[in-house]
Amino acid sequence: MEFVQQQGTVKAPAAWFTGDVWFDVIYAGQEPSRMRVNMVRFSPGARTHWHSHALGQTLHIVSGTALIGTRDGTLFEAQPGQTVTCPPNEEHWHGAAPGRFMEHIAMWEGKGDGTDETTWNEPVTDAQYHRPRSN
Repeated sequence: MEFVQQQGTVKAPAAWFTGDVWFDVIYAGQEPSRMRVNMVRFSPGARTHWHSHALGQTLHIVSGTALIGTRDGTLFEAQPGQTVTCPPNEEHWHGAAPGRFMEHIAMWEGKGDGTDETTWNEPVTDAQYHRPRSN
């Protein structure tokens, strides 16, 4: 058994996010583990850019209201306690609804060297962010 040494909170890079976002690495497994777990905090209106994960991603909403969009134009709303899975290679984005902070735990798998974990694309437009919600 091993206690994992925690790193400090990191401001998320503007190349991958719109608005102010911070994350704490909870776990970044070393081979043979491929597990990645981050606590991510989004300021109101902040969001990821479009992206996909080679092996998929799971989001567990901790606080606030999460918005999760897919390329087909669907925009989902998720509340604290809900868990959402994104299948491998599905382009999506996620972030905080306007007016409230949002925290989620992001879980995904990677090869260990970061080369196949996430493919980042263009920013989510305001029109995409503000489209009607599906649920």
